[in-house]
Amino acid sequence: MRVYVPLTLSGLAEAYGTGHLGAGPLVAYAVTPAFREWVLSDDVEELEYAALSRAALASLRLLATDAGAARRRVVVAADVSDGAVSPGPDRGADRATPGEVRVDGTVPLARAAAVHVDSADAETDVAAAAEALAAADGGDDDARFVVDGAEDHELLWYATQEIPNLVGAGD
Repeated sequence: MRVYVPLTLSGLAEAYGTGHLGAGPLVAYAVTPAFREWVLSDDVEELEYAALSRAALASLRLLATDAGAARRRVVVAADVSDGAVSPGPDRGADRATPGEVRVDGTVPLARAAAVHVDSADAETDVAAAAEALAAADGGDDDARFVVDGAEDHELLWYATQEIPNLVGAGD
């Protein structure tokens, strides 16, 4: 099963250094039956893009709690066994819930299929969105507009061989 693991650039650097995405359970996003119903689509590419987008929002949440992290969202697409994945908790109307899963055990970085990262051009909007996220979650429409501004930036696709350059270890 393809899962989308939200990280920060410092989290990606740690994964590169240790060789794994962290000890489970990891929070990730995937195309589950409930997610298919939520998205209302049978198009696999559309569903996977929607799961990637959910993980990008979760990455933004990580940035909102880590003021020192570079203001770029990071999502690692990894392939894990179906048995390692369980549904995320039911948090009712929580905006982060759709598609959320838990991945048990350690996920080797070698299982990564690709890495998705904001371009440097997105940093200003991502920083503003991280700052506005709590207010947006509280129902502030202006803050929601700011968060949507970050979501307007497409994450760039990187091959796993490019991770050293992304984290500054390839210099």
